[in-house]
Amino acid sequence: MLNDTGPLLLSLQLAAITTVILLFLGTPLAWWLANSKNRLKPALQAIVALPIVLPPTVLGFYLLVLLGPYGTIGGWWLEMTGSTLTFSFAGLVIASCVYSLPFAVQPLQSAFEVLGRRELEAARTLGARPLDAFVSVVMPMAAPGFLTASVLSFAHTLGEFGVVLMVGGNIPGETRVISIAIFDHVESMNYSAAHRLSAVLLVMAFLVLLAMYFVNRKWSRS
Repeated sequence: MLNDTGPLLLSLQLAAITTVILLFLGTPLAWWLANSKNRLKPALQAIVALPIVLPPTVLGFYLLVLLGPYGTIGGWWLEMTGSTLTFSFAGLVIASCVYSLPFAVQPLQSAFEVLGRRELEAARTLGARPLDAFVSVVMPMAAPGFLTASVLSFAHTLGEFGVVLMVGGNIPGETRVISIAIFDHVESMNYSAAHRLSAVLLVMAFLVLLAMYFVNRKWSRS
């Protein structure tokens, strides 16, 4: 079990960083999607939702090409830092953000769409700047959406396999996350180790989702 602590901690670190980035980037995107009437809105919604319907291997392949040393982003990164994005933890973060993007944006968009405009307009008439009004009015009212987006982004990143394997490979201590460790145990027919890690993920996922539903139910009642 000690040998599997590294992949578990790496997965938790990856999921936490990805969730923070997605909340930071996904909030303004979700707000725009919830309030915009631009003709390009359906196309952008389709792009955001693509990771849900695309096979992870397809998404992972294109990310591998894009982030590789000869890709647009990967080539620039290599020139700036001297290191490659593929088969690195930084590459895993980028791939995870793309793969889990809809799980952050869609709950936030739904939460923003059901908000009333009266409170926001009242804050603006009292002199609140747009950012102040958003932080003091919108965010508290959309708290269940933020919680759902955080939980789904974290859980989805924690359990991803195909994309991280394509982009990050299987480098111990750097890209060997828990899903890949489980796959390695199954390949080597070490079913007891695979069962232990799978059970850890199962319990964690259940507890996180249970807490989310409990808190959301409490908020809806209040």
